[in-house]
Amino acid sequence: MTDLTEQRIPAEQEPSPATSFAGLLEIEQLNENTFRGQCHEGAPTRAFGGHVAAQALVAAGRTCKGQRAVHSLHSYFLLPADPTRPLTYEVERLREGVTYSARRVRAVQDGHEIFSLTASFKRPESTDERHRDMPPVPGPDSLPDALSGWPGELREAARKSSGFRDLELRFVPSDAPGLPPAVPGMPQQFVWLRTTTPLPDDDPLAHAGALTYLADLTLASTAGLNEQPNFFQRPGPPRLLLASLDHTLWFHRPFRADEWLLFAQRSPTSSDGRGLTLGEFYDLDGRLVASAAQEALVRRLG
Repeated sequence: MTDLTEQRIPAEQEPSPATSFAGLLEIEQLNENTFRGQCHEGAPTRAFGGHVAAQALVAAGRTCKGQRAVHSLHSYFLLPADPTRPLTYEVERLREGVTYSARRVRAVQDGHEIFSLTASFKRPESTDERHRDMPPVPGPDSLPDALSGWPGELREAARKSSGFRDLELRFVPSDAPGLPPAVPGMPQQFVWLRTTTPLPDDDPLAHAGALTYLADLTLASTAGLNEQPNFFQRPGPPRLLLASLDHTLWFHRPFRADEWLLFAQRSPTSSDGRGLTLGEFYDLDGRLVASAAQEALVRRLG
């Protein structure tokens, strides 16, 4: 539920049993519609919500046969999950149409539903295309790694942690050429990201699961940028409590999550302890491959 970027990173933290990002998406099938998984910590004593959402999507996709790829998901974080205990994913088959399939997933821990997801899958169709152009921002090869400014010991600990070991993020500076003009009342940030370990060539569901995970890394922090920098660029302790309340994605085109994707994010409103963030994912060819929306809990600390 809580943004991974508020994660505690102990200096002695050991890697998780997963040896690659694909390992984070692995779930055990218990029966036709039930799966079991384990999610790593995001905030202290709480599982990272993006990891839960990714595994829930994989569980839903495992029940869809044929060439049906996910095109949308809508989800709610209901209760914090304990990262030391397994989660059970219960899949309900809502629809099995000629073109579309719909699934509902309940993530349950110790008898409590902690997360709810509805996803829709479809067969591919050939149609005319259009999409918004990617902003002409600097590419990832010209930007430093998001952890490069951290002290060496902390950077090394992060690289060994489950949350950061197989990820790479590079933030576009706020004064970089090509950025859309700033709009009053709408903080924005742009980050290139990818998994650093390869994902299967023949498994679009794995790439969709990875993007679901990646999308939850920085959306909540965008809602609070008017109050504080994001976790990677913040020199001091946080002034805000940020937590994902819901998580929505639309998948427009095939993509690879182990290749660079630009995540363009903006937050048009914050009120009543909630901030809304919208985002688009572009591949290196400038294609809009996915869109995201998330509402986050935004509260001052202290």
